[in-house]
This record gives sequence, C-alpha cells and structure tokens, in this order.
Amino acid sequence: MLIYLLPLFALAMIIIPLAAAIRKARSGKPFSRKKTILLNGGMFLGTMILMTIFLPILASAEAGESATLMGNTVGDGMKYLAAALPTGLATIGTGIAVGNAASAAIGAVSEDEKTFSKALIFVALGEGVAIYGLLVSILILNG
Repeated sequence: MLIYLLPLFALAMIIIPLAAAIRKARSGKPFSRKKTILLNGGMFLGTMILMTIFLPILASAEAGESATLMGNTVGDGMKYLAAALPTGLATIGTGIAVGNAASAAIGAVSEDEKTFSKALIFVALGEGVAIYGLLVSILILNG
C-alpha cells in the first residue's frame, strides 16, 4: 500500500513551495522569488533521488517472490532508468543547441537571405545529439 502513496507524497513535496509562494503573492506579502525557485528545485531533486532509491526497494519488498518468478528484478528497473538518462540529457542538450543555433540562423538570414541553407545545416546538426542519445538508450535496452 505504501508504494501507491509514495508518488502522492512526491507530488505534494514538489507542489508545497509553489503553493506557499502563490498564496503569499495573492495576499500581497513580500517573498523571495529566488528562494522559492531554489526551494522548489531542491525539493524536486531530493524527491526524485528518494523515489529512485526507495521505489525499487518498496516494489521488490511488496512483490516478494512473485517478482523474481516473473524475472523482474531491481536490476531491470535500473536498466530502464539507465536507458532513460541518455535520452533525457541528450534532448536537453539538443534544446539548448537548437535554441542558440536557430536564433543565430534567424539573425543571419534576416541580414542575408543567401545564408539560409548554411544556417539550416547548423540547426540540423544540433538535432543529431538527440538521435545519438536515443541510439545509446536502444543499445542499453537491447544489450
């Protein structure tokens, strides 16, 4: 039963700082936006770390021997987590790269329309990073 309450606890821990900041903003009380954002980020990071550590342990404890009979172990869960990590980080990097390259490409094309094809190539090069992350994830899952 505890395994079903853990995600609700995680959601509450993430929402509490934002709800407090919204309540203070509506009432007109002064509050630090920087402190609220740092607190929310810290709560999110801490909650995700706790979920990563405790959720597989609780799942294996509640499932007992039925999980081992089916072949599902904590190692399988960690394999899926390891496969999600390169894809997630690669897409974050791609977003940063494409955002910077696209804004520079728009500026270059607005000055000289002949640079459109070169600018398009640089924007497309940034998207290749996401494909590499996806390929690494596929290799982890099939390996």
